[in-house]
Amino acid sequence: MVKYIAYCRKSTDEKDKQIMSIDQQIEELKRFAEKDNLEISEFLTEAETAKIPGRPVFNHLISLIEKGLINGIISWHPDRLARNSIDGGKIIYLIDTGKLESLKFPSFWFENTPQGKFMLSIPLYREIRNYFKSQR
Repeated sequence: MVKYIAYCRKSTDEKDKQIMSIDQQIEELKRFAEKDNLEISEFLTEAETAKIPGRPVFNHLISLIEKGLINGIISWHPDRLARNSIDGGKIIYLIDTGKLESLKFPSFWFENTPQGKFMLSIPLYREIRNYFKSQR
C-alpha cells in the first residue's frame, strides 16, 4: 500500500506569478485525495523558491522517502516539487530505485513508465530553461 504525504509550496521570489496559495493547494489536494480514495498521512508546506536546491522541508520529504517511511507524494503540480535539476533528479532517482512508488497531481498526469518520467521532465526542463534565461 502506498503511504502518501502531501507537499505544498509557494514561491517567495515571484509573488505576482503565484497561481495558488498554500491554503488553496491544501484544499485542492484534500478534494483530489478524497475523489481518488487516497490517504494523506501528513501535509508538508514550504514558502521557498525551488530554483535553488536546499529547501529544508523538501529535504525532509526526501529523507522520509529514503528512510522508507513514505513512498508516495501528492502535490498540486510537479513544479511545486522541483524547479532545479538537482531536486528534480532526486525525485526521478527515488522513482527509479523504487523508494518512491507513486506521484499524484490533480493538475498533471504521471505514471511510473519511461513515457511518464519523460512527461515529468518536461515541466522541470522548462523551469530550468526559464531560470537560466532570466540570469542573462
